[in-house]
Amino acid sequence: MNNYKNSNYALNKHSSGIVYKFTDETIEIDLETYLAANPTKKASDFEALKILSDSDYHDEDRATYRQTYKDILCPDVDAITQDGDPSAEESFLDGIALIQENEKYQARIDFAHQILSRLTAIQKQRYVMHKIQGLTIREIAAMEGTFFTSVHESLQAAEKKIKKILSTV
Repeated sequence: MNNYKNSNYALNKHSSGIVYKFTDETIEIDLETYLAANPTKKASDFEALKILSDSDYHDEDRATYRQTYKDILCPDVDAITQDGDPSAEESFLDGIALIQENEKYQARIDFAHQILSRLTAIQKQRYVMHKIQGLTIREIAAMEGTFFTSVHESLQAAEKKIKKILSTV
């Protein structure tokens, strides 16, 4: 067997047998050895295993490549060293903007909770399942063991309530 210094995939791909590479040794199992150890198997079984091992080693090789040799776009080093860190004032203003954005987001969440709290428990449950979780009316009906029309009418009533609440705001 050749002494491959490439990946396990290359080692297995370019050999006639199936290669198992361990930390201290490399073993190649050829067709004759496989058939001798497995008398009920055929050459086609060995070929299927060879294809499977090639595929496994290829997947492993690709995953290693993606993890190790990622193409990373680095920003211009000169621009970083010239600009330096943001000033204290810029950092403070950025922090204030972030807090304000979080407060707006929290206000929206609170408002949504207020609206949903005005629905009945079943309307709220079905509305969340349909609008937020993305379940279809048929899926909700099947989960609850109820009729499609019951879920549909409940959702229509919930939407009507929400529109009414929003029109008064």
